[in-house]
Amino acid sequence: MTLALIHHESSLGHVEPPGHPERVDRIKAVAAALEDERFAHLRRLEAVPADEALLRLAHPQRHIDRIRAAIPAEGHAMLDADTWVSPGSLDAALHGAGAAAQAVDLVLDGEANAAFVAMRPPGHHAEPEKPMGFCLFANAAIAALHALETRGLSRVAVVDFDVHHGNGTQAVLWDEGRATFCSSHQWPLYPGTGAESETGAHGNVHNAGLRPGAGGPQFRAVWENRLLPAVAAAAPELIIVSAGFDAHHRDPLAELNLVEADFAWITHRICDLAETCAEGRVVSVLEGGYDLVGLAVSAAAHVQALMERSL
Repeated sequence: MTLALIHHESSLGHVEPPGHPERVDRIKAVAAALEDERFAHLRRLEAVPADEALLRLAHPQRHIDRIRAAIPAEGHAMLDADTWVSPGSLDAALHGAGAAAQAVDLVLDGEANAAFVAMRPPGHHAEPEKPMGFCLFANAAIAALHALETRGLSRVAVVDFDVHHGNGTQAVLWDEGRATFCSSHQWPLYPGTGAESETGAHGNVHNAGLRPGAGGPQFRAVWENRLLPAVAAAAPELIIVSAGFDAHHRDPLAELNLVEADFAWITHRICDLAETCAEGRVVSVLEGGYDLVGLAVSAAAHVQALMERSL
């Protein structure tokens, strides 16, 4: 069984102002890396857009309406100091959220053991009623709630190794006892959330901050000793990954020192855990990564590890 790669050209239509780190070239870099012959056996699928019922699993209608109303006919519109939209942004965001749920369906229907969603804009900073941190909709949280509410699972986990804390995912899942959220991230750093004291309404949130300058040994230790055991204790039937690659040492927006081998390692460990409790089912959703070389080599290492475990 092959790994599913879900993508859509709408990602190219979300255009940030010149100089913005979350730029079109990010998805071009990932796509180019995944054209290597190593990835010839990926099952490549076009993303389907989310409808509003899917978005409402994580966001009230008024949030959706505000995003829709903010889309400019031309040029750019600023939602906050970091988050901008252009005429194609809504289409890109809808396809990103839809792809996350589509990946869940593929995996749960047995059409793939795992799936990687190569879409932008990212999603893990989008709170229920607040777009922020380059994000419009909470893609990973939407995928988790789709698995629970639409597909009838009893337990899911979202694991997030982006260098920035996934405050949006945490906010959406805070009161959802069937969902476990585990995150490693640089601390302190934007968005200022992710303290270890933030544990969720049901003890279902687990945060591990890494100090600036930390590298692979510290990253691997917090996952091996704290976060992966928390996921294992929750016994999820599906693991969803917020796959951000901005903890790479080349990244300009943070100060961790991971290399691509660290991303391959955590991917293998997540797959190991999925095999014990979730029938090997893993859905991965692209989040951050703002150095194009670091993003490309890290995403390739992540996808290769997923593919090795899906054959």
